[in-house]
Amino acid sequence: MSVAPLSRRVPPRRRMPALSVPGLSLIAFVVLAAVSWIYVIVSGSGISNLFRARAWDNASDFIRSLLGIGMESTPAFLTSEAWLRALDLSIDTLAMSVLAMGIAGIGVLISFMPASRNVASGELGGAPSIATKAAYYVLRGVFVFTRGVPELVWALLIVFVLNPGVLPGALALAVHNYGILGKLSAEIVENLDTRPARALRVAGASKYQVLFYGILPLVLPQFMTYLLYRWEVVIRTTIVVGFVAASGLGQEFRLRMAWFHYDHVLLLLICYLALVVLVDLSAAGLRRLAR
Repeated sequence: MSVAPLSRRVPPRRRMPALSVPGLSLIAFVVLAAVSWIYVIVSGSGISNLFRARAWDNASDFIRSLLGIGMESTPAFLTSEAWLRALDLSIDTLAMSVLAMGIAGIGVLISFMPASRNVASGELGGAPSIATKAAYYVLRGVFVFTRGVPELVWALLIVFVLNPGVLPGALALAVHNYGILGKLSAEIVENLDTRPARALRVAGASKYQVLFYGILPLVLPQFMTYLLYRWEVVIRTTIVVGFVAASGLGQEFRLRMAWFHYDHVLLLLICYLALVVLVDLSAAGLRRLAR
């Protein structure tokens, strides 16, 4: 009796793995980057100038001017008077950044609670009302508006009202960072565990006692972290705001570039980089203490 041969088992067909959101994002990024570079090269944007000898000659002449090579007089970075002047401007720039973050921080501490959704809805133990909801939407709108306008535009507007100096630059930086810090601080409150605050409220604590004993101790460490991080960003923006607010290293940098005093420009860049490093190290140390 013959036995029929067993049929070969057909292996199952492998399915193509489905693309995930990160995979699609990577493909879209590569495609957009390729299209962007093709557009830049084809549209005549001047990228070919990078490969011309004249452009490199101009760059070489600019670097020689920065280093003071070929100057008849002593370069600025080798004179004590120029260093003292740059140090004085650096102090003004540092004062501008500290004043800006102080104003923004105080403003946020006053207004971040009503701008939190769980405060307006009564999740933290308070009774919701039309006033709390109105305050929530108004403050959220203020946060969006103040952080949506760049610091340079705020400086241009404020300098028309106040005389040029440290204060207009500090106010411009403060208004912009008020919106950023306000949004971040309100979101800290929204992400809090509401049970301790509600327990205090049920136990008979007033809204101020709930604020000082149930919310601020949890919010302040993270708020200080955000504040110090924004200080690191602000110290890098002061030189740009100084262009129009007429104060600090920014004003001097603009004037020296207009006068083609490139040796002074190098000195100002050295002071500016030293100031950035100083603020970064100080903010990092203060963040460790805040934790």
